[in-house]
Amino acid sequence: MAATDHETTAIEADVFRRLLQHLMRDRPDVQNIDLMIGAGFCRNCLADWYREAAEARGIAMTKDEARETVYGEPLAQWKARHQREATQEQLAAFAALQPGKG
Repeated sequence: MAATDHETTAIEADVFRRLLQHLMRDRPDVQNIDLMIGAGFCRNCLADWYREAAEARGIAMTKDEARETVYGEPLAQWKARHQREATQEQLAAFAALQPGKG
């Protein structure tokens, strides 16, 4: 049985909430730079996409507001508790992925 547009939207919302739960609460040990290296996006990208989707619907949202929505708290607090300084190896791996670098 095919889902209706409303059901599809509800399912997508549930999946998004589960992704946030996984990345922000269950696996805060996975660093943003590792996500960028492995998947090409990070938590900040999710926040940017969230803000862009809100703005496409006429809802004004700042970058900080979007990040707080995604991180579940102000970014500075989340970073202080979970983010580590990137290693030279991580920085090199990230740089190698940039256009014209690899």
